[in-house]
Amino acid sequence: MSEYDIIVLGGGTGNAVANASVDAGLDTALVERGRLGGTCLNRGCNPTKKLIHRADVAESIRHADELGIDASVDGVEFAAIVDDVIKTVTEAAEEKARRARNRSGLTFYQAEGRFVGPHTVEVDNNNGPRGERFTAEKIVLAGGSRPMVPDSIDGTDETPYLTSDEALRLDALPDRLVVVGGGYIAVELSHFFSQMGSDVTIVGHGDVLADREDAAIAERLTEAYREKHELHLGFEATAIADEDGERIVTAESEGGEEIDVRGDRLLIATGRKPNSDVWNVSAAGIETDGKGFVETDEYLRTSVEGVYAMGDIAGNYMFKHSGDKEAKYVVENAIRGNERSVEYPGMAHAIFGSPQVASLGRAEDDLDEDTDYEVGTCAYDDTALGAALRDQGGFAKAIVGNDGEVLGCHVVGPEASTMIHEVSTAVAAGADAEQIAETIHVHPAISEVVQGAFRDVCDVAPAGL
Repeated sequence: MSEYDIIVLGGGTGNAVANASVDAGLDTALVERGRLGGTCLNRGCNPTKKLIHRADVAESIRHADELGIDASVDGVEFAAIVDDVIKTVTEAAEEKARRARNRSGLTFYQAEGRFVGPHTVEVDNNNGPRGERFTAEKIVLAGGSRPMVPDSIDGTDETPYLTSDEALRLDALPDRLVVVGGGYIAVELSHFFSQMGSDVTIVGHGDVLADREDAAIAERLTEAYREKHELHLGFEATAIADEDGERIVTAESEGGEEIDVRGDRLLIATGRKPNSDVWNVSAAGIETDGKGFVETDEYLRTSVEGVYAMGDIAGNYMFKHSGDKEAKYVVENAIRGNERSVEYPGMAHAIFGSPQVASLGRAEDDLDEDTDYEVGTCAYDDTALGAALRDQGGFAKAIVGNDGEVLGCHVVGPEASTMIHEVSTAVAAGADAEQIAETIHVHPAISEVVQGAFRDVCDVAPAGL
């Protein structure tokens, strides 16, 4: 049985750990069943946002007449668009694999792998059902997550459906798409397919879309989507069926109302689940929580000595950027022998729908009853450039503690994913709300929307009448 200094399980963000390990002179094994780059490069962030950019362009053209510009979308080359995006990310993944295979000090196993003991991993090969086994004193589990399809939905074994994995690689545009789910994946892909030309119907169990966001933000997002899509919110999907090629979703409200929704294709976008079962972590004695996420301490150590976990499978945050941050701590702790507790200064996230949503910190509804805070808001229309953009009722919301601490910032509207970073940077640098409000902003930049929210809560008014 081969022995390595360190084994990295998962070739998404884990790829960075493997490279750092080799740089440190450690004999390293990297195991990844699919293409290197993981979910983000192959099935998530990268292809999704490349496709959504096309949707954003199409939507802007469709609304050009509101700005006095005569333009129209006369056709969408859907198959060519998807092919171009998938080709780009596939080439990037294959280049990563080429470099991994040629890297001295790194053994790349592009195969199914699993724990068979606390520090022993088995990978499949072409010589039979049992594969090669190898071991290491230190193992980094960066095993990712996959789309979750609820067991409570009947008919999933008999009825064809899409998850986000397949939806990003369709070669033909559905005329009518039914989306089950109301979170960020449902919001983003509904925007993409509708702007490509599909009629989209969304069935979600929450009363609003993206119901984990601040309530005011989620309500505005839902209002915008109701104008463009058929929404059935407050309904739990109970069954799916296929009737002569037509997909049927049966859903029921909490009050017992039942509906049937029909479409040509069905996308189930009800969240993601950790791959802890796929990697057979129980064989290693690695503890997981009730949802299957690997439990880690502040140093990203699991319950098994010498085994670390990071990224989606650990469940601290399920973002690529948080996984990248965790990778730096794993390199420090597992490879360099330091003990640095993981921190997420200024952690933010975004939903690339239409309108965009971005968030940092806590939502107002999540604050404790005894928290002393104030709220400031600023509408896009209250700023010079924001007013020139197509009105989507967008705004920024700042939540500030009585000591000036930024408790939360939430934005819904154009370029929200970019604007949140000025708050993220400020929080990471230890700035308070008044410093954000008083920071000189370029005029008339769209970032004045965020500044306006902090000016409002800090009672820092611009000069003039």
